[in-house]
Amino acid sequence: ALCGVPRLAVLLLLAPRLWARGCPCSEPALCSPIRHRPDFEVFVFDVGQKTWKFYDWSQITTVAVFGKYDSELMCYAHSQGARAVLKGDVSLKEITDPTFRASWIADKLDLAKTQYMDGINIDIEQEVNCLSPEYQALTALVKETTEVFHREIEGSQVTFDVAWSPKSIDKRCYNYTGIADACDFLFVMSYDEQSQIWSECIAAANAPYNQTLTGYSDYIRMGISPKKLVMGLPWYGYDYTCLNLSEDDTCTIAKVPFRGAPCSDAAGRQVPYKVIMKQVNNSISGNQWNKDQQAPYYNYKDPAGHFHQVWYDNPQSISLKAAYIQNHGLRGIGMWNANCLDYSEDTLARQQTEEMWKALKPKLR
Repeated sequence: ALCGVPRLAVLLLLAPRLWARGCPCSEPALCSPIRHRPDFEVFVFDVGQKTWKFYDWSQITTVAVFGKYDSELMCYAHSQGARAVLKGDVSLKEITDPTFRASWIADKLDLAKTQYMDGINIDIEQEVNCLSPEYQALTALVKETTEVFHREIEGSQVTFDVAWSPKSIDKRCYNYTGIADACDFLFVMSYDEQSQIWSECIAAANAPYNQTLTGYSDYIRMGISPKKLVMGLPWYGYDYTCLNLSEDDTCTIAKVPFRGAPCSDAAGRQVPYKVIMKQVNNSISGNQWNKDQQAPYYNYKDPAGHFHQVWYDNPQSISLKAAYIQNHGLRGIGMWNANCLDYSEDTLARQQTEEMWKALKPKLR
């Protein structure tokens, strides 16, 4: 309480727009934006349904709502002191026009206010040529979005998703240092690291340990502060059909080109962790560990007699990468996406899910 005024009343005085728009929460105070800045960020993507009810909210600081808007999720996140942020996606061709940018930002701001959200996560992932008009416009978009959101919604957060490395992955040449300076932090998507395979066309880890950490060294070497980097990890893997599976477990995959590279992980299909956990014990190999990539995998045979190799991340591989965060002072950790785990009543599933959430807490090595 403030000078005898209850906290709820203070919040209501500070947030008159709650009444104007009709707050959907049971307590109107829950529609107020989150202002607290955590020391360590745990950034969670949610793609819909109601699995969020079973997340480990003791850790979550931000939930990026990439599914349909769910006022119940927003209210609950706020009750736990966590931010709920919008998804921001836009065609890069259009953002070269400053008027278009201003109207896009105004629309997103209005949506954030209407839905009582705490900011926006900009997820674009489109090709950009170095020093093209789009290259400059993208940095301007992030800067302008951040300025408007910070001014209009107190405590709001604007973040931007980048590839696992700053080296023009998938032909995405962005002004990484400019974008990092312009927003609160970058969410580094340390997954889909086989999106461009330049060497042999073989199945490999979604987020190999050494390759993943090289990406962070490169960002930091560019002059981006570790405090502007959140490590995003995959809670899913890739199932590849092998054209040939050798005795040393080398799985040759079909050539599916992507943005200039001869092969890519598009030869496989994404599989959530919950499906992988059900399949691994019935596989022909059982769970295997690749020392070079510091990642688990297994082989199985489908009903048609084809061999498959599945690469994924588990608590062991995630903990190794999470330790880097602590040792190098990164801003935090996150995952794509929280819906990938099994939140059912099954005892084994519950244990596996709990272990994945626990792995996010980095341990010093």
